This record gives sequence, structure tokens and C-alpha cells, in this order.
Amino acid sequence: MHRRIIAPGALAAASLMLAIPASAASFSPGAPGIGDPYYPAYGNGGYDVSHYDLRLQYQPTTDELAGTATILAKTTQDLSSFDLDFLLDVSEVRVNGAAASFTTSGQHELVVTPKTPLAKGTVITVVVRYSGVPSTKSAYGFSTWHRTPDGAIAADEPESAWWWYPSNDHPLDKATYDVSVAVPNGTQVISNGLLQSTSSQRGWTRYNWRENKPQATYLTTLAVGKFDITTSTSEGGVPVVNAYSKDLGDNDGAARASVERTGELVDWLSGYFGPYPFSSAGGYVPNTTTGYALETQTRVYYSPRQFANGSNTSVVVHELAHQWYGDSVSLKGWKDIWINEGFARYAQWLWSEHEGEGTTQELADYVYASHPADDAFWTVKPGDPGPDDQFALAVYDRGALAIQTLRNAVGDDAFFAILKGWPKEHAYGNASVADFQAFAERVSGQSLSALFDTWLFQPTKPGAPAAGSASITRSAPLVQPKSWKKIATTNDVHEGAH
Repeated sequence: MHRRIIAPGALAAASLMLAIPASAASFSPGAPGIGDPYYPAYGNGGYDVSHYDLRLQYQPTTDELAGTATILAKTTQDLSSFDLDFLLDVSEVRVNGAAASFTTSGQHELVVTPKTPLAKGTVITVVVRYSGVPSTKSAYGFSTWHRTPDGAIAADEPESAWWWYPSNDHPLDKATYDVSVAVPNGTQVISNGLLQSTSSQRGWTRYNWRENKPQATYLTTLAVGKFDITTSTSEGGVPVVNAYSKDLGDNDGAARASVERTGELVDWLSGYFGPYPFSSAGGYVPNTTTGYALETQTRVYYSPRQFANGSNTSVVVHELAHQWYGDSVSLKGWKDIWINEGFARYAQWLWSEHEGEGTTQELADYVYASHPADDAFWTVKPGDPGPDDQFALAVYDRGALAIQTLRNAVGDDAFFAILKGWPKEHAYGNASVADFQAFAERVSGQSLSALFDTWLFQPTKPGAPAAGSASITRSAPLVQPKSWKKIATTNDVHEGAH
């Protein structure tokens, strides 16, 4: 699901710099990318967003979306202009109430030039009025806007915001959200957080959703359609909101039998990861032909295909684990994807052990033994896999294997202290693999550089000495744990979106 994007050309930036009046020579354009080497054009420099207020109207029959985005931010440099990541048609932009000029650059950049340059540290309010038909827009040859028989959904990784709201589209710039969407009566809107209110007039119903904790742009979601919505509260006190398309067909029962266990599984995961970090939990299953699931914050997106072979609590565990590992604690750069996917996969291993279908050690031994040394599986480095292998199987399975070797090295007391302490240490922030190693060393009191290098950063299969010292069985019969097929059905959770 990754994209390799070439940074916008330097000529556009140069032309903007030439346009700056001499009196504003100290001001310069914000960078058209936030600086992530995997995706050089994603995100933007020069400002930090604190809140998005999206007030939209959507017509499912024509796929027409119109609205106003109000973005609250603070400048981080002296700015002459700045970029937003966006694809729809813009009619007006205002910065602190004054009309701003704007143009497009590259394939997904909206370049905004405020009436007067902005000094570093200025609090700004950016208002963008826009409209368009999202399904007609594409960038770099793909779209993340998925039409359904009764509406549409936005859910993808590492990008999906461009098709429905302007943003600083990188996990480094997290913000809170108010998402208000009007749709024709009889149609519903699902988004992140908690539904604050609804109101109806003149044939339209407006749904007002709020996510009050910092959220990465790729973790926002919008679903418009006709749903059966269930609400409950987990035994631990977490509100749960789930939604199911009314035309899931044969997958309906299995989807509900899986996703309706969200509250139970949130409470179970809290025993390993600490208190649930958000105001609500839940998931939704729209009628789409996609094959992946995504940990959209508080409201997980599931494809019907996840439940084609019956109930699948393993995928629910995977996506809910992300609420701690990936959502509350987000990656600093996309190279740090192991912290998201390795730990979500390891949560599935813990669930396997809980269900009596294979211990985490048995699963680790199986992964190690089932991939011979010449398997390309070992050429992927989970600690920095590269954009082309960001969602490769090795990031998940080799990534979880590395976590088991960490557990064996530091012992259960330290390991589970690390597992629970990490989300608390970096709650609602960003962190890297290097940060995690430093945290694990501090908690365990051990030097772990050799272990991390061997299991996360070497493009080869760790040999017998390394496996032996990590308590990984090398020569036992290749016995497939009972849970393996269930876990394997989630191998494509983040693949095949486009």
C-alpha cells in the first residue's frame, strides 16, 4: 500500500522565492515535504497543525463533496507561503481572515501564499473552501477514495486525506478533529471518535463526530452509506461503536461475530498494553471489494473479505493492538513501521497463546524454521525495510519474531514492563525504532544493540549461534501451530488497496 513519491521540482520553489518582496527577504516558503525519505512529497514544512474542523456535504448518488476545512496551526519558521496536501477543487483560501492566493504544484500540493508573510510562532487559522468529485481524482496513478453501492469510504495507508480534506499529511503532525458531514436523509456517516450530535432539515441529516486525542492524518476515516450501527460499553468502561453495511450478504454473520467482540478484546489487550488510550473503540465493515483492514483511530476499517472464511478475531486483535502501537504512539518516519506492524502481529501471537492454539514461542520457532536461509523473506529488514517493502510479510512475521527474541533476552518481567510502559511513555506522540531500543535498554538494564541489529537490521537469516542465544529452536520438527492459518489470513491486512 506504499507509494514511492518523487519530491516536487525545485523550480516551483525557486519561482516562489523570487516572488517574495525584498522587505520579506527573511521569509521563505515552507518545504513541500516534511522530510521523510520514504515519501519525500508527503507532509509539509513550516507549520504544525493542532486541530482540523471539517464541515462537509456529500451526495452519494453523484459522489459530489463540498465543504469548508478550518485548520488551526502555528508556524515553525518565517513563512512566505506553505503547502497543503490536497486534490479537490479549491474556490477560496483565507489565512487569519484575509484572502490568500493559491495555486497547485506537483500532483497533490496546494500552495498557499498569505496576504502578508507569517512570522515564526504565529498562530494561524486557515480556511479552505472546496468541492469536487473525489472518485475522479488520482495522484501518482492511484486513488484511496472507494465508492460503495450506497456511498463511499476513505481509509488507506500511508495516505487518504487528499481526497476529502486538505492537510499536513504525515504522522509527525498529529491533531484533533471535528468532522461534520451532511448527507441525504436515510444515509449515515461514520468517522473517528464519538458522535456528538445529529440534526436534520430540508431532506439532509448532519452527523457531527469528534476525535479529542491527537490523530495522524492517515488514521482519519470517513464512511458514508446505509449501516446497522451497534453501541455498547466494554466491561472496562470503553464505549464501543460498530457499523455494518446493510448489504454484506453472506459475510454479515461472520463480520458481526468478529467485530462485536471489540469491547472484550480492548479490555484483554489493556492487560498487556495499559489503559485504552481513546474515548471510544469500534470498527465498521462497508460493502467494498477491497481486501485489507486498517487501524483507523478508534474506528477500525475492515473489508468484508476479512470474514469470507468465517469469524476472524485475530484480525480484530491486530487492528485493536494498533490503537496503542501506531495510533497513540505513532511512528516518526515510515521507516519505523516495525513498531506498528511487528507489535500488532505479536498481539495476534499473544491471542493465539490465550486461545490455546500455539504459544508465542512456538509461533516464533515456526517462523524461523519455515523460511530457509535463501528465502527472500530474510532480505527484508523490519527495522528499515525501504518503501518498496514497507508492508512486506517479513515486517510482520520477522518483526514479531524479533519481539519474541527480545522477550527471551530480557525475561518476562522486564518484557511485559516494556510492552505496557512504551505506550505510556510516548502517549499521543511519535517515536522511532531507535527510541524503542533505548526504552527497552533502560527498562531491562541490558545492552540490546546486537540483538536489534541481528533480528531487525541484517538482510540475512540469523545463524545458529544467534538463534541459540535468543532461545529460538532451530532443528525441531516443523509443526504448524493451530492458529497459524487464522493468522495467515490477515497477512494481506495492509496490502492490495489500490
